[in-house]
Amino acid sequence: MTELSTRTLGTVSPLTVSTLGLGCMGMSEFYGATDEAAGIATIHRALDLGVTFLDTADMYGPFTNEQLVGKAIAGRSDEVQLATKFGNERAPDGTRIGINGSPEYVRSACDASLARLGVDHIDLYYQHRVDKSVPIEETVGAMAELVEAGKVRHLGLSEASATNIRKAHATHPITALQTEYSLFTRDLEDEILGVIRELGIGLVPYSPLGRGMLTGKQEWTTLEDGDGRASAYFPRFQGDALEANLKLVDAIGKVAADKGCTPGQLALAWVLAQGDDVVPIPGTKRVKYLEENVAAAAVTLTPEDLAHLDQVVPRDAVLGDRYGDMTHIDR
Repeated sequence: MTELSTRTLGTVSPLTVSTLGLGCMGMSEFYGATDEAAGIATIHRALDLGVTFLDTADMYGPFTNEQLVGKAIAGRSDEVQLATKFGNERAPDGTRIGINGSPEYVRSACDASLARLGVDHIDLYYQHRVDKSVPIEETVGAMAELVEAGKVRHLGLSEASATNIRKAHATHPITALQTEYSLFTRDLEDEILGVIRELGIGLVPYSPLGRGMLTGKQEWTTLEDGDGRASAYFPRFQGDALEANLKLVDAIGKVAADKGCTPGQLALAWVLAQGDDVVPIPGTKRVKYLEENVAAAAVTLTPEDLAHLDQVVPRDAVLGDRYGDMTHIDR
């Protein structure tokens, strides 16, 4: 397997990362049973393959995912571009407290993340969700203080509106926006993609595989206990929506077969083809799926391939909102 190349996020405050990142969330929560040893082995294999852009957040676990990542990169942190997030506040027992963008919380959350990760700085620190009760200039102002203190190198936003992206970037250069983007989720193309490119902000798509649906692997009626995709929180995996969406996945699978790759690899190749300022972070907790994802970087899609995929998966063909409750998304 060839080693991954790199891409650069942001132009005002640029950060060079691996062409594909690794989302570590599912190693600790949300997608069924977890196995810390398997998660650490997956991160080690990622580093060996040149996947050096690792994504976590304090709320995953909560807190345990940062600890897992910290264990995995111990002694190898100089190889890594480490991204984590604050803002989705949770209690140690997992209770969701709310979205917190207060300057005091920004400072305390960063110090706690540094301790759990076992590092002296975070390469990319995101506001995980916008706190609509706090002006984003205040939140980003506190984040900028972390840069000045050497605790953080670059700043990011997640699921921010175009208006708040502009306000944030005017306060301190924003390196990357993280948001959901895939063959199944393309609403950011309406406005946000143009805004971040105007401002020189990179894009980090999460769930580029549609929470696994685009891989065509899973039998969605037999999800294991603890897998959030079985809940109403993810409408695309329920009832008639699931049935309709899986027909789209079947059609993607036929295109993938013609290209000599898996459906998941085709879906990742599509995201990678959207621009050199785009770095998807497919999540997995298993080495075999990591290796499959990395191989997607070698799949080349022609303009004709991309046009064909637009016909196979029309932009608005997917049924169901991406979350059952969209109120936490800044619009």
